[in-house]
Amino acid sequence: MELLLKDCTQVLTQDNKRNILKDIDILIKDGIITVIGKNLSTTGKMIDCKDKLAMPGLINTHNHLAMSLFKGYGDDMPLDRWLQEKIWPAEAKLDNDSVKYGALFAIIEMIKTGTTCFNDMYLSSEAVLKATKSTGIRGFIAYGMIDLDNPEKTESELKAANSFLKNFTPEENGLILPILGPHSPYTCSRDLLEKTKLLAKEKNLPIHIHVSETKKEIEDSIKDKGMRPIEYLNSIGFLDKNIILAHACHLSEDEIALIKHAGARISHNPTSNMKLATGGAMPLQKLLNAKIPTGLGTDGSASNNSLDLFGEMKVCALLHKFANNDPETASAQTVLDIATIGGAKVLGLEDKIGSIEVGKRADIILLDLNDTTMVPNHNPVSNIIYSATGACVDTTIVNGKILMENRTLKTIDEKKVIENVNEFASKI
Repeated sequence: MELLLKDCTQVLTQDNKRNILKDIDILIKDGIITVIGKNLSTTGKMIDCKDKLAMPGLINTHNHLAMSLFKGYGDDMPLDRWLQEKIWPAEAKLDNDSVKYGALFAIIEMIKTGTTCFNDMYLSSEAVLKATKSTGIRGFIAYGMIDLDNPEKTESELKAANSFLKNFTPEENGLILPILGPHSPYTCSRDLLEKTKLLAKEKNLPIHIHVSETKKEIEDSIKDKGMRPIEYLNSIGFLDKNIILAHACHLSEDEIALIKHAGARISHNPTSNMKLATGGAMPLQKLLNAKIPTGLGTDGSASNNSLDLFGEMKVCALLHKFANNDPETASAQTVLDIATIGGAKVLGLEDKIGSIEVGKRADIILLDLNDTTMVPNHNPVSNIIYSATGACVDTTIVNGKILMENRTLKTIDEKKVIENVNEFASKI
């Protein structure tokens, strides 16, 4: 099957030279970018891309999809109280059906705002998987494990994770992949972490875990374990190149060195961190200087209220300029790199997605250059980071399949999903 993106006014390739092409065609065949050039033709579908900018789809490296059900529920609270008083009690009311529609609702928002790949960690992972497969989006799905030092819970969580993996049927196109999701060092026992690591090694899977999100977490770790969280994970042999560390806000120089040595990767979630007042900006520039793979994440809708990565990119840029008192920190191009090729590296997909190049999968979004946020077009990268919102996304393509065109969803019944989400929300 062929798809031709004809006469793209601009193409933000995000290749090694960060080339921006003008008045160019992109030919896609069987989900792969096969030719980038002029005067191309096709026997398949053609999209007129005049006054459109083509760029790689954005990559959300840390999310809890079904928490879209809790948007606006439990705002303006510190993380520990927010979890204990609002989120965990509300989650106890979830069932597979509500999780399915919560995940679909999140995917609607992501597709409409230009996200083509996500990394999820939540409960009822089978329901999330079922929902995701029907949409055509790319992603990783984990069963989120918490045992709170309860040995019986340890075994039940491992059993549930194994069951999810056993019943996971990969698709031929490889769009949806499994991942393991122990919640954090403070909600998971050493036994659960060590056994999860063994399972990951056996199945050759990555692990997705929250770590060093708040100052309180650091203080509690030092008090209880005599070590900071990253030091603790390293001491039990948990850190390696297959570990994705969500948040990592509070890192010492020694911990950064440990992360680099292990080859671990990081998902930065600036809006969630700021909203929950986690105690300071993560050391982004030090991580980038150390060449530690770093991607961008929104976290769940309950702690962000938005899954729009365009907004997340702007917050990322402004947060680090402000925190470092340096306008040159977190430049527009740097932040765009984090949200595209950086995210691909975090998820181990840099050879497949994150840039528009021949041989890569066609995860591409088209931006409307007549949208007010993209006018005037002195510098498209600047507009994308500092001005644009997800509303300027006209078309979203994943693996060569059109998921949205002219702002119209192609694979999801938006009205039905919203009705179900509102019905559940009324029962919280």
